[in-house]
Amino acid sequence: MDAVVSQLFAGISVGSILLLIALGLALTFGQMGVINMAHGEFLMAGAYTAYVAQQLMSSVGLSLVVAIPVAFAVAGLLGVLLEATLLRRMYDRPLDTLLATFGVSLVLQQVARDVFGAPNVDVRSPSWLSGSVDVLGVGLPAARVFLLLLTVVAVAGLAALLKFTALGRRVRATVQNRSLAECSGISTRSTDRTTFFIGSGLAGVAGVGLTQIGSVGPTLGTSYVIDAFLVVIVGGIGQVRGAVIAAFALGLLRATIEYSTSASIARVLVFVAIVVFLQIRPQGIVTVRSRSLA
Repeated sequence: MDAVVSQLFAGISVGSILLLIALGLALTFGQMGVINMAHGEFLMAGAYTAYVAQQLMSSVGLSLVVAIPVAFAVAGLLGVLLEATLLRRMYDRPLDTLLATFGVSLVLQQVARDVFGAPNVDVRSPSWLSGSVDVLGVGLPAARVFLLLLTVVAVAGLAALLKFTALGRRVRATVQNRSLAECSGISTRSTDRTTFFIGSGLAGVAGVGLTQIGSVGPTLGTSYVIDAFLVVIVGGIGQVRGAVIAAFALGLLRATIEYSTSASIARVLVFVAIVVFLQIRPQGIVTVRSRSLA
């Protein structure tokens, strides 16, 4: 039972990490069709924000709490700057956005090296995140439990925003039919910019969470951004509910395979499973129902 619970939590933990990173992509990729390869660097910016906050504040626990909203704002503003200066000229040209944002990601990595140095830095965990939490008689790492709770809060907040606010209705209308949304009087330009701010900000929050399970370096986001795109594609373009299902399904699948093989083999087999799934259901897990004949 201990092994089963530990492995199940490992899969949920991996899924929560993937989901927290993929939430922003589910918005921006689904709404604007932008392949933002710099999303991982927004993640890195959030992680370094947590590091700077800890250097400036004497209380480790308070610095982590303060870093979450600050990282959201920092990463969100970086996203708005990228959208306003570069991506707004490349809508409906996904390959161009891929190449351009990949170049931006390299620039941001070099900036991080120049400012913080090449070696990775560590963000200390507060006392209330050290040790383990007892669940069904099994000790689970408190840091990963915190990351799971952070993901739950982020998903709930985003779902409430999309469902109950005027901004959420504008975002959903733009995702489903941009032309009709514009005909209805919605300013899709301002909606795109606000959406990019929120999506990039969520990546910053994910970066703060990741500081509790590993070190921070200029290439932190590189190892996560591809997996995050896979979550968005498998879940269904622009579908937050689909991203939730896909993230935890892929996390549990990877943890199950790793239990009897290795991490590298598990990544390969999960990728094969994704390819097979997309051959059967190319639209993803969740799709938008439409009466369109196109």
